[in-house]
Amino acid sequence: MSHAVKDDPVKMHKEANTLFEAGKYKEAEELFAKTADLYYKVQNYFDSTSMRYKAGECAFALRNHEKAVEFFEKSAELSFQKGFDRFGVSALEYARDTYKALGKRAKVKELDKKILEVKKKLEETF
Repeated sequence: MSHAVKDDPVKMHKEANTLFEAGKYKEAEELFAKTADLYYKVQNYFDSTSMRYKAGECAFALRNHEKAVEFFEKSAELSFQKGFDRFGVSALEYARDTYKALGKRAKVKELDKKILEVKKKLEETF
């Protein structure tokens, strides 16, 4: 990665997507995670949540489920803090599916309940 790309979250975002689409999930995961941190530092919270989500997808594809859950839960947490509730639900659903892959039924039930609560709240809002 060139120095210019290393310091520019938009270019890093694009490069990470290219790596992801090429099936280079490990490299993409690392770049998505770094990009998420840079976006957060410049208060671009939506793209920060999105990059954590994408890093989670990479970790999931690599069957690194523990790391995937961490990314999805961080994405959901920041999404809910910043009012991106629908995106947060999507991240929670992916976290739930990852817990299923890990065989952690109690966490699956916990997240199912939380997802239903948030969806109910969203339906009442609209």
